[in-house]
Amino acid sequence: MSSGKKPSIAFLSTYPPRECGIATFTQDLARELDHVSLINKPRVIAVSNDNYIYGSRVMAELWQHDRESYAKTVEAINKSGIDLLVIEHEYGIFGGEAGEYIADLIDNLRIPFIATLHTVLPEPSEKQREVLKLVCEKSARVVTMAKNTIPVLEDVYDVSPSKTEVIHHGVPYRVTEPREKLKEKHGFAGRSVISTFGLLSPGKGLEYGIEAIAQAVKKHKDIVYLILGQTHPIVKKEQGEAYREKLIGLVHELGIKDHVVFVDKYLTKEEIITFLQMSDIFMTPYPGKDQAVSGTLAYAVGYGRVIVSTPYSYAREMLADGRGLLADFRDAGSLAEKILYVLDNPGVKKEMEKRTLSVGMTMMWGNIANQYARLFVNTLEKEKLRDIVVV
Repeated sequence: MSSGKKPSIAFLSTYPPRECGIATFTQDLARELDHVSLINKPRVIAVSNDNYIYGSRVMAELWQHDRESYAKTVEAINKSGIDLLVIEHEYGIFGGEAGEYIADLIDNLRIPFIATLHTVLPEPSEKQREVLKLVCEKSARVVTMAKNTIPVLEDVYDVSPSKTEVIHHGVPYRVTEPREKLKEKHGFAGRSVISTFGLLSPGKGLEYGIEAIAQAVKKHKDIVYLILGQTHPIVKKEQGEAYREKLIGLVHELGIKDHVVFVDKYLTKEEIITFLQMSDIFMTPYPGKDQAVSGTLAYAVGYGRVIVSTPYSYAREMLADGRGLLADFRDAGSLAEKILYVLDNPGVKKEMEKRTLSVGMTMMWGNIANQYARLFVNTLEKEKLRDIVVV
C-alpha cells in the first residue's frame, strides 16, 4: 500500500443471496463501510456452495467444497491489488474437516489478513483447534465479538490478548413505530408479545421455550409467542421439517395453539426489527453453554428489548448489570418464572429496557464500521512499519 492511497479491503465470507447469518453480517458491515472515508469501498470474495447470482460488490467466488478453488482464489487475491483481506471465520463455511481447506488459502496469501471469529469453542476437537490456531497464528489481528472469548483464545488456541480486538456484533439502525401501534397493525393488540428469531435447528432449545409459555399462560392469558424464521437450510436438506413439526406437535399437545405463532420464512432485516420492536420480551432458550456470540441476541440488545435467556457465555456478558434475566439451561419452569417476573413488574421491565438500550445504541452498524475501519488502517500501518524494520 503506497502512502496517501486509501487502502482496498476485501472480505472472504458467505454473502447474500446465500441465506446465512454471516452473509448478512458481511453485507451490513460492507454497506456501512461504504460511508467511511478512511478506506475504499470494500469488495467481497463470496464463499459459495451453490450457483448464486451476486451483485457488483462480489469480485470473485470461492467454491466451498472444491479444494482446487482455494489455490485459484488465493492466486487471484494476490494479483488483485487488495491491501488487506478480512476472513469471516466459521468452521462450517469452509470445506474439509473443520473447514481445514482455508489453510491452503492462508498459507499462500501474500497480503496481511484479519480474522473475524464467529465461533470460539472452549472445548474444540483436535482438528477444530488446529484449524483455528493456524488462522489466528497467521493473521495480523484477530477480531472477536465478546470479551468472554479472550481467555479462551489465549488458553486453548495460544492467541495473545495483545493480538485480539473486541468489536461488538453490529445492529442495523431503523426508525420504527411505537410498540403498541405495531402490535395493533399485526393483530396483536392487547397481547404480551414474546419472540425468538433465527434459523430453526434442534440446537436452539425452542421446545423449552414452548413449554415455558404453556406454564406462563396459566397466569397471563394474553401471551403470544412468536417463533420467527425458517428451518436452517442444512438441517432442511438433511432432516426436512422434522424439528418444526415436532415443535408444532408440542404446541398442540400442550393446548396452546392460540398462544404460539410460527412465521416460517427467511426474515428481512426490516421484518426482524419490526417483530423485535413489538416484542415485550425476547427469549433465547439455547441449551448450549458455550455459544460465544449470537447475532439474534445482539439485535435484541440493539433495540433495547428485555431479554430472558439461558446463561450461555454471550448472554451472560450481554445481560450483565441488570440488562435481562438468566434462566437455567433445559428448564422450562425457570424460563416461565423469569417471563412472569417481567410481565408482573412493568417498572422493572422499563428500567431493564433503558439499561439494555444504552448498550444497544453503541452497537449500531455506523459505530461498528468506524471501529473496523480504524482497525484496518492501523493494521496496515503496523504491517508497513514491520516490513521497513525487516528490510
